[in-house]
Amino acid sequence: MMRLRTIALLVGLATMLAGCSGKNWGWYVLSPDTESGRNNLLFLLGGFKTTIALSLISFVLAVILGLLIALPALYGNRPFRIINRLYVEPFRAVPSLVLILWVYYGMPVVLGIKLEAFSAGIVALAFSESAFLAEIFRAGIQSVGRGQEEAADAIGLTFVDKMRFVVMPQAIRRILPPLGNQFVYMLKMSALVSVIGLEDLTRRANELVTSEYRPLEVYTFLILEYLILILIVSAGVRWLERAMRSDERYGR
Repeated sequence: MMRLRTIALLVGLATMLAGCSGKNWGWYVLSPDTESGRNNLLFLLGGFKTTIALSLISFVLAVILGLLIALPALYGNRPFRIINRLYVEPFRAVPSLVLILWVYYGMPVVLGIKLEAFSAGIVALAFSESAFLAEIFRAGIQSVGRGQEEAADAIGLTFVDKMRFVVMPQAIRRILPPLGNQFVYMLKMSALVSVIGLEDLTRRANELVTSEYRPLEVYTFLILEYLILILIVSAGVRWLERAMRSDERYGR
C-alpha cells in the first residue's frame, strides 16, 4: 500500500510538472532538450554526492558519539550521568543552524581551529545529532529486560560480550525505526550547511536561481530531489526492519 501511494505521488507530481507550461512557469531552464537545460540539470544533480556524503559521515559519527555518551550514563556512577546531562541538554537546545555557524565562524576565534565548510558541517551536525541519538540509545537499552542482563552476568559474560551478544541486538530492533527517522532528519538538516558555502543540493539550487532568475522551477526541482532521496532511505529502513523481524522470528 505504501509503495502504491508513493508511486501515485510521483506520477501526480510528474503530471503536474509536465502540464505547467503557462506563462508563470519556465521549465525551459531545466529542459533536457536544450544544452543549457541539460547543463543546469547536471549542475543540480551534482549536489547529491555532497549531500549524501555529508549526511552519512555525520550520522556515523553521531551514532558513535551518542553510544559513547549513553553507555557511561547507564552503567557508570553519578559523575557519568552528570556528564551525560551536561552534553545532551546543551546540544539538544542549540539549533543546528546556529551550531553550524558557530563551528565555521566562531571556532577559529575561540579555539584557533579553522575548518573547511564540509568538515565544519560534519562536526556541527554530528554533535547536534549525537545528543538525540544518545537519548534514543538510552531508551532502547533500558527497554531490554533486566533479566536478560542478569542472565548474561550469571553465565560469566564480560561487559563487552554482554552488550554485544545480549543487550544491543535486542535494543537495535527497538531503536531502528527512530534511528531511521533521525537519518531522514539528518538529510534534511544537511541543507543548512549551504549557508557556509558548501556545494550541496540546496546551495547549487540557490546559485542557479541567482543566475537564471527562475526560483519557482528550481526550488520545485529541489523538492523532488530531496523527496526521491528520502523515499529511498525510508524504503531501506523498512527493508532492514523486515529483515530483523524475520531473523527474530526464526531465532537467528
